[in-house]
Amino acid sequence: MELLKAIYPWGPVLFGIGFLAPLIAAIMASIGIAAPLDLTEIQSGLIIGGTWGLIAKFGGRWI
Repeated sequence: MELLKAIYPWGPVLFGIGFLAPLIAAIMASIGIAAPLDLTEIQSGLIIGGTWGLIAKFGGRWI
């Protein structure tokens, strides 16, 4: 229970890394969008998803 209490505030970041990052990478691969700066699709997805999760955590909302 204590673990869940510690993880819960970081839920948006974990969602961004665990769900949005692979989703973004899969969409980039299927559409054929090349990742910038010699990054792979998953690296780009992790950067975008992690950043979006941090914005959601500290901003209080996703949009």
